[in-house]
Amino acid sequence: MTDQAVDTGGVQLSGHAATEGHFLGRTRELKELRADIERTGLDTISGRKAPRARVLLIAGRPGSGRSALAGELVRQVAGRYPDGVLRARLAEPDGTPVPVERAARELLAALDVPTPPGADQDDLAALLRETLAERRALLLLDDAAGAEQVDALLPDAPQCLLVAVSAGPLTGIADVRPCTLGGLDTKSALELLTRYTGSVRITVDPRSAEQLVEACQGQPAALKLAGSWLAARPKAAVADLAKQLHAEGDEGTPLSRVFRLVHTALPAPAARILRLLSLAPAGLADPHTASALAGCSVGAARTTLDDLVALGLLRALDSPLPQYEVPGCLHSLLRTAAEAYERPAELQLARARMLERTVRLLQSCRAITETDSPQAREKLQVMPRALRFPTPRAAADWLQARRPALLASARLAVADGELDTLARRLMSQLVRAMVAHLGTQAAAPDLYGIHQLVLDVAERRRLPREKAAALLNLADVDARTGRTAEALVRYRAALDAGREANDPYAIGRAMESVGGAHLELGDYDRAADWFGRALAQRLARDERADAARLYGRIATAHTYAGRYGEAQRAWRAAVAGHRKNDDVGAHARALSELARVQEYAGRPEESLRTCQEAAEWAGRAEDTRLQAALQLRLADTLERLGDAAAARLHRGAAERILGEEPSDGAEEPDRPENTEDACEIRSASPKD
Repeated sequence: MTDQAVDTGGVQLSGHAATEGHFLGRTRELKELRADIERTGLDTISGRKAPRARVLLIAGRPGSGRSALAGELVRQVAGRYPDGVLRARLAEPDGTPVPVERAARELLAALDVPTPPGADQDDLAALLRETLAERRALLLLDDAAGAEQVDALLPDAPQCLLVAVSAGPLTGIADVRPCTLGGLDTKSALELLTRYTGSVRITVDPRSAEQLVEACQGQPAALKLAGSWLAARPKAAVADLAKQLHAEGDEGTPLSRVFRLVHTALPAPAARILRLLSLAPAGLADPHTASALAGCSVGAARTTLDDLVALGLLRALDSPLPQYEVPGCLHSLLRTAAEAYERPAELQLARARMLERTVRLLQSCRAITETDSPQAREKLQVMPRALRFPTPRAAADWLQARRPALLASARLAVADGELDTLARRLMSQLVRAMVAHLGTQAAAPDLYGIHQLVLDVAERRRLPREKAAALLNLADVDARTGRTAEALVRYRAALDAGREANDPYAIGRAMESVGGAHLELGDYDRAADWFGRALAQRLARDERADAARLYGRIATAHTYAGRYGEAQRAWRAAVAGHRKNDDVGAHARALSELARVQEYAGRPEESLRTCQEAAEWAGRAEDTRLQAALQLRLADTLERLGDAAAARLHRGAAERILGEEPSDGAEEPDRPENTEDACEIRSASPKD
């Protein structure tokens, strides 16, 4: 479980001349919040047991220190919650609410609870409540956009505590204990300034310092910016800054007035980088992001980012790689400044440069894993040194650290609507990099969301081939997670898209998958029919290996339906096909299944002969598990035929093959073999 620092905009000091992690002020608010944890709730007063977790609300506008106060409260009471602290942010930097599904998935990941890809918000919220039902945990939900988000994530566990941070009330949630923040008291505000400027400049002119606090209305974020501005100018008097702020008048908020002053005083290149960081996905930036946005070198971008941290305009994250976060309270100000100073075409060009840089980094991240590929090595050599990763481990660390920003990049690129070509390339490379480093199964929850974005772009741009690929990928995940009916609908849609694109692969794949869905739903007649359609296409295209495999799938459907004669004919066709293709392993497995069906059909002698032949082919294929299973099946068949001595010999042979493993663990399941799992996750585009 994670327990990392909360956002900026409060009095959690960091940066130039500040004491890291030192919290100032809010003594009364902290005392009241701690008292509210213990205070009797409405349910207890009425004699009922509290059905849900206690909810504390810290409300205030951005920059009031609400997140810092929540973080300090959590730090003080975390010891009472042995199952840890869970944190989630419920709004994007621009204020867009985060879907409950995404927040619940992140919380469950922090609890090390696997989540099914594609599950909806109701299922994930229910899983979260079930997981927390027997735990004593503390949830911190920052930047809540509304009561609906908080209510969906609220545990049904009175022993848990939920601390929500929001701009306003959480109307609709019963028994919420609110704490509304204003400005800091004068003493704490002066101490905050002192942390940045030193005591001398405040002591020699206390009246001007109080006027500065008054101009900032005691808002911690404004005071931090003002203090950082003074710290960067040792010869500037506090009175000068107070006068400049008073001269600004009452236009805007205190934070916006201080920001305009700080922004105006920045060197032009630094000011431009700062403004363009409003485009950084999820408010997260690294030197490559800043370099691409501004069109400067990576080294110059890194230096500028560190300078902006010292001025309190950015926050450096605790990360193995250099990463920075735009304070949430500054995001709207940066966006307004960018729109005022940059032309729309320049902003769009900056977005395109950032996406292109991300695509190239993802290509490099994937290529470093393909050490045996001459083509991959050649691609790496032609890339600029700044875009190369020294080792696969370094690439994996970068992918993990940048994961939230990369996923946000894909969402923003698709939402933009004007950079669809770059968005498609980005999603294709992101899928490939995740599969290369994490594996298909581990990355499936993220990949499901990416494939949904691919589908959005494909439908918007009328790209039937990519639409078919996205639908197949989504349907595969639905099928693997038990949503077979939903998968069937998507497979049918993928078939229509494949036909529109005249894509033989998509058509054949979709028809076979439709048959697999019907098989899973128990509609064996339709399953056999769709497998037959797919087989006809494979035969027409002379795709012999796939045709042989499809004969096996048809046989499986007939076996489930009890049509053993048709099943035997289909398995014999599969055996013949694998033999012609010289696929020894598949030949042995098909014979094994044929023997099983013959046994079901009441032909033990035929089953015995076929099983012996299958055992010979399994030996040629060096498939020890299949050999052992066949020896056990031979023993069972011989026992039914009354030859107990021969049966014992075959059981002994099975045990020797498996190295004296118990024979009951070697038997194959009785379910006929399904040789096609149809669960690959393909890239959005065959290009790249």
